[in-house]
Amino acid sequence: MSTKHLGGASVLLAALLAGCSLAPTYERPALPVAGEWPAPQRTEEGPSASSVPWQSFFRDEQLKQLIGMALEHNRDLRVATLNIERARALYQVQSADRLPSVNAGLSGARQRVPDLVAPGGRGGLTTSYTAGLGVTAFELDLFGRVRNLSGAALERFAATEEGQRAAQISLVAQVAYIYEAVLADEQLLALARQTLDSRSASHQRQTLLRASGANSDYDLRQSESLLEAAKIAVLQAQRQRALDENALVVLIGRPVPAALLPGPGKRWDGEAIAALPAGLPSDLLTARPDIRQQESLLRAANANIGVARAAFFPRISLTGAFGSSSDALSGLFDSGSRAWNFLPQVTLPIFDGGRNRANLGAAVAERDIAVAQYEKTVQVAFREVADALAGHATLGEELQAVRAQEQAEQARHDLARLRYDSGEASYLEYLDAQRALFAAQQQAIRAGLAELQNRIALYKSLGGGWSAPQG
Repeated sequence: MSTKHLGGASVLLAALLAGCSLAPTYERPALPVAGEWPAPQRTEEGPSASSVPWQSFFRDEQLKQLIGMALEHNRDLRVATLNIERARALYQVQSADRLPSVNAGLSGARQRVPDLVAPGGRGGLTTSYTAGLGVTAFELDLFGRVRNLSGAALERFAATEEGQRAAQISLVAQVAYIYEAVLADEQLLALARQTLDSRSASHQRQTLLRASGANSDYDLRQSESLLEAAKIAVLQAQRQRALDENALVVLIGRPVPAALLPGPGKRWDGEAIAALPAGLPSDLLTARPDIRQQESLLRAANANIGVARAAFFPRISLTGAFGSSSDALSGLFDSGSRAWNFLPQVTLPIFDGGRNRANLGAAVAERDIAVAQYEKTVQVAFREVADALAGHATLGEELQAVRAQEQAEQARHDLARLRYDSGEASYLEYLDAQRALFAAQQQAIRAGLAELQNRIALYKSLGGGWSAPQG
């Protein structure tokens, strides 16, 4: 029989003898959340977030370049990608057990047998050579043990792929978060410096007035306090920008080019981020890779129950060889040298000290743990979307109110200055207007950042941000 025929017969034998699977029938757990979002849903028409790549969602070219660099150089994403390669290799190893391994071998033996123990009392030197093809301990998968092991490995491989997608979505959102924070830092720093210059000029004026006796020491100390507060604001803004830039360097995986960082004078663009519909809670089951990852792990745990159950049943393994045997190497392939052996083995567990039952109990417990982890992942995903929708329902109006307050404080500040210059108001009234305007301007910047980051959070929580690698 040729090697081709032997291999084909082995594959056919494996297919014919593949038996039933003892794994429980998989059923997806019921959705452990409400059927609708508690916050008002977005009603914009358009594609789901999971189908919108980040290149289309983000429209700031500097940000898009930074995200591209992060996807190429971020170490966490690189580890997630390498985990896929490892899981793929482990699956291939496990899957190989479903087919017999056919090996070619050549062996020789030479031994001396004493006359006292030799058959017929005639001992001496014996020599033998053997060459052929063999199958060693191939398990007939009558109860699905090997098949379930392979299936569990396949599900773990699928889970690593989903984990890589989840890592990319998270990375894209983190880069966008930090980039917008750096932009806010730049605006806060510019505002603090502008305020410092204004208060420095005001303090110099108060110093001259005090020297001429035109104001009180109380007014001078008030002016000095505001000046120092402006210096503190500048230092705080500088420190926060440095911290955010350092975080961006870690995400990018290399130093960030200065040309890609927000510069002085850059402001937010309301059209820089696309609008998205929220959809339904059940959409998250297919939109979010972290949920699909947990479901794959749940399927793997379900298959492991079949592995544990199969241990209670007989295990049949086959070992055999076909080839030539001769007492001389030169006659190994001569006519009449054909040799073969066939060694089937059946193992039936009788007493194992409770090991198989304990393994089954552990497999069931692991499946139940996987169910709980899956449900928790769904609940966390639901909360993230609900939180983002709650922010969307209020942050837009809050930002409008904050900006209206900023305009009102600007007008009050200008009026207070005119009243002070004309002698109609005290310096204390003017200082209070300065403090209130600076606080309103800072709040407007922070509210703008919160509204923008909430839109990014909604995009991420709905499963957006993943795109297939190019090339």
